[in-house]
Amino acid sequence: MAKLLELPSREPLHGYQLRVVQEVLLALLARDASHGYELRARLTLALGPLAVALNEGQVYVTLGRLEKSGLVSSRRVGQVDRRDRRVYELTPAGRERVVAWLEDTSWPKPAPAEFHLKLVAAATAGLADPVGIVDRQRHELLSGLREAQRAALAEAEGSVAGLLLEGVVLRLQADLRWLEACAGYWSQARGRS
Repeated sequence: MAKLLELPSREPLHGYQLRVVQEVLLALLARDASHGYELRARLTLALGPLAVALNEGQVYVTLGRLEKSGLVSSRRVGQVDRRDRRVYELTPAGRERVVAWLEDTSWPKPAPAEFHLKLVAAATAGLADPVGIVDRQRHELLSGLREAQRAALAEAEGSVAGLLLEGVVLRLQADLRWLEACAGYWSQARGRS
């Protein structure tokens, strides 16, 4: 457990902002009831260095919302020499939501669609050079890729956080390849104008 408490001292990966997805907390509660600190510790273990991008209070705010929605219930548990803890557990509606989430195969909205529209709008309205926008985005992604690679190398072999970081690195590499295609397209379009 002490190792979990050391993670927040790490620097967050460049550009990463995490929010607690309600379904993740519901899934973590599926096995047994837990208090907020336990849930935060499990998230920290799963996310590795990405966990520092998670706001300390997000777990508790999200649990409150889940309780108001009827997906979890809570009860106070007395502690010796400490203040009482609030323990959360799934309701039947919460369990149904977890099952539906685990069966869902959709991805979140792809970032390339929004970025693509930004490039089209910039070119159409003559507001900015799309190639310049691509170059700035490439610079940001390269910085993020360097940090993610460093963090991945620092993880223990076979760690669950290492697996996540591998996914981050691969996603950034794919995004960089796509940006190269964008730069090529908009460079040619600029030449045709």
